[in-house]
Parts: sequence; structure tokens; C-alpha cells
Amino acid sequence: MITIVYWSGTGNTEAMAEAVAKGAKREGAEVRVLPVSEADASVLESDVVLFGCPAMGSEELEESEFEPFFATVEGELKGKKIGLFGSYEWADGEWMRTWQTRAEADGAILIADGLTAFGAPDADALAACEALGGIAARQ
Repeated sequence: MITIVYWSGTGNTEAMAEAVAKGAKREGAEVRVLPVSEADASVLESDVVLFGCPAMGSEELEESEFEPFFATVEGELKGKKIGLFGSYEWADGEWMRTWQTRAEADGAILIADGLTAFGAPDADALAACEALGGIAARQ
């Protein structure tokens, strides 16, 4: 089972989540896609959890829903296979590098480098999301 948990304000990260799910399903995986508002710690029971959140503010995770959720589960990430993805529209994607470092410090096993899209994901970004889903399915 692969679970994809995301937050999206403009629809960009949601489109990425759907593309990740498409790639995983194509590989035969059972997938559930949850907006972070519908997620709880049980997502960590999945074989792989993919977290999607855009850069907000000064290169940080969305602070009202996603950050509080991630903070509640990060103490349980040790040894868990996870992936990270999201979109950004300014700066250079520092939030993703920071997020990866944070997850690794929590003991998570990153299945791939964090995947980013600048603004609305174009065809190449969506193909990369589908590839990430395929990687998750093969874990």
C-alpha cells in the first residue's frame, strides 16, 4: 500500500499527487491519495508514504495544516520509506532541501530525491511525478 498525503492551495501540488498516484497504479500498486486534512498517523502503516507540500512563506512547509501534521508523524519516521514532492514559485527550492534533511534526521529512508516543480507542473514535471510513483511501487 502506498499512501500519498498532500496539501495544495493552487492545485499544483494536487496535480503532482495525482500524477504520482497514476505512476504507482500503473505498476500495480494499491494507492490512496489523501489531502492532509483527512490524514492521520495511520498513514505510516503503509509500505511507502509520499508527502506533498508546496513552498510557502520564506521557504517553509504550509504552516496551518501540513506542518502540524508532519510534526506529529515525524517522530515515527525512523526506518519508514518515504518520498517528498511539491511546487514552488520563487527562490531556488531550498524548502525541499531543508525538508529532505529534516526527514533524514528523523531516520526516514528517502526512496528518491525530493521532487519539485516550478509553478504549475508541466509535462516533464508530471512525467517525473509518475516516475516517482513507479519507484514507490517497486519498494
